[in-house]
Amino acid sequence: MDISVVIPLYNEEESLGELYNWLARVMHENNFSYEIIFVDDGSTDNSWKKICELKKADDNIKAIRFRRNYGKSPALHSAFQRAMGDIVITMDADMQDSPDEIPALYRMIKDEGYDMVSGWKKKRYDPLSKTLPTKLFNATARKVSGIKLHDFNCGLKAYRNVVIKNIEVYNDMHRYIPYLAKIAGFKKIGEKAVQHRARKYGKTKFGGINRFFNGYLDLLTLWFLSKFGRKPMHFFGFLGSLMFLIGLLAVIMLGAKKLYSMHMGVPHPLVTNSPYFYISLTMMILGTQLFLVGFLGELISRNASERNTYKIEEELGV
Repeated sequence: MDISVVIPLYNEEESLGELYNWLARVMHENNFSYEIIFVDDGSTDNSWKKICELKKADDNIKAIRFRRNYGKSPALHSAFQRAMGDIVITMDADMQDSPDEIPALYRMIKDEGYDMVSGWKKKRYDPLSKTLPTKLFNATARKVSGIKLHDFNCGLKAYRNVVIKNIEVYNDMHRYIPYLAKIAGFKKIGEKAVQHRARKYGKTKFGGINRFFNGYLDLLTLWFLSKFGRKPMHFFGFLGSLMFLIGLLAVIMLGAKKLYSMHMGVPHPLVTNSPYFYISLTMMILGTQLFLVGFLGELISRNASERNTYKIEEELGV
């Protein structure tokens, strides 16, 4: 199979028919063998009913229906597990991503050897309240990840199948799939300027203003996991040991100073009267706690179970 198109959605019944017709036309014009995987993320409208109608007319359609709303990352993860195409294309269901971009994305993967290609919506139809935080978010993600992309969060992306089988998209990590791919060892990551179309139906469903704050927390988490996720003791153990040693040396110096004063017959206050004693003691306690955190982190990381388990109500063709 040439292409798997993965489309997560939540309450998008109005756009599904038009989006499917557009996708089918592009696939047939380019003679692609394909599948379209819709993931209904707990919609409360008639989205699932519409998908079932489309399935009756086209066996290339597959679908997953979550029992409740989990979010975009779980939707992508579930579809990635089932995708069979050599190239996997992700796009949103709101008609803001153009299916006409798919042939060029396919060629960049197939002919130019990219592991993944991220869309870059150069000209956006979003309000200033969204574009400015997005620019700041992308600048931070570039700095932390070392990946020179203009738009990390663009829904329109293309991957070699092996990439999506070797990354785990959980929580809200769909924003950082390029970073996840890099951590997994896929280094040839490119981007393509793509058309951003104004939303035709309804309003945005995935995320709100809090996504920017959550995005930074997720980026920090991903950076830490990429550096120390497999070996948390290397971070917490080192930091804890360092703090403990500094505190211990400080206590020893205070004690030595007290003994020296007693030996010389010079009056000297009790060691416990010095604020430095309590600062040193606090550092030793914190150092011990950080060391234990690292040790517990090692135990957890070696015995962690799967995170991505979601309640699926129904599946079509998968």
